[in-house]
Amino acid sequence: MADKFPLVSIITVNYNQPEVTLAFLDSIKQISYPSYEIIVVDNASPTKKPAILKEKHPDIILIESKENLGFAGGNNLGIRIAKGQFHLLINNDTEVDPGFIEPLVARLQLDPSLGVVSPKIRYFYHPELIQYAGFTAINPITVRNRGIGFQETDKGQHDQDSYTEYAYGAAMMIPLEVMKKVGLMADIFFLYYEEMDWMQRIKDAGYKIGYVHNSLIFHKDSITTGAMSPLKIYYLNRNRLLYLRRNVHGPLFILALIYQFLVAVPKNMLVFLMKGQFKLFKAYKNAIGWQISNSFNRDLHKSPNLD
Repeated sequence: MADKFPLVSIITVNYNQPEVTLAFLDSIKQISYPSYEIIVVDNASPTKKPAILKEKHPDIILIESKENLGFAGGNNLGIRIAKGQFHLLINNDTEVDPGFIEPLVARLQLDPSLGVVSPKIRYFYHPELIQYAGFTAINPITVRNRGIGFQETDKGQHDQDSYTEYAYGAAMMIPLEVMKKVGLMADIFFLYYEEMDWMQRIKDAGYKIGYVHNSLIFHKDSITTGAMSPLKIYYLNRNRLLYLRRNVHGPLFILALIYQFLVAVPKNMLVFLMKGQFKLFKAYKNAIGWQISNSFNRDLHKSPNLD
């Protein structure tokens, strides 16, 4: 039984969204996979306390963090107490197909070159549209990439397993042994780009990344931060440059810095000003300011180990 159905630790992070997390838990309880534990990390929710999660689902493991550790830190907290051979990190704003775990486990068991796999992800409110069927590589100069299948109507065009450049943070399964070797997500990211950085480290350790076509979840997306909130603008842009600093080296790093500070940064600031988006402008300026004030901070290159 253990060999056929190894224990999967399902880890999700809640922040002030008990009603969203309850819907996720109701969905996850319908899965067909027989061997799993559910760990919910509450990231110090300020007003909507998480007690109702345990009341409605007494079998879950509820961890209440004393501070908001962000996406990376919250998941890392769950990983450290998880007991599974495979760890599934999945957003609380998702609902799942009942049979989505079996293909992920099978792919990892059949292909030891894989360090992480992600399912096909479609939009919850537009279930015919694909959000994720893989990622292209991040351009080391622009620090941009694109999603494979992004916002395409799902007509089966991505119904084949493939290797891809990055898993998607909304749902990714990682073997425990890989995390012992590579370490955990760098919690300095707090929000956004942390999984991209983690995937790069996993690839640097010699593993591949897999997209699993016959595993399906539905993502409600952007419930926490909003489509264009100052919080999202700040962390996306701060962490894009942080990813660059941690993962691009040599002459490419110099070229990337020239492009970012002579082209991308001035253009983006001008766009915010011309559109009268002054709060977003301030968030963007603060993101760049954080990079400048941390120019020589060596801690930016550290990542936590799985002790």
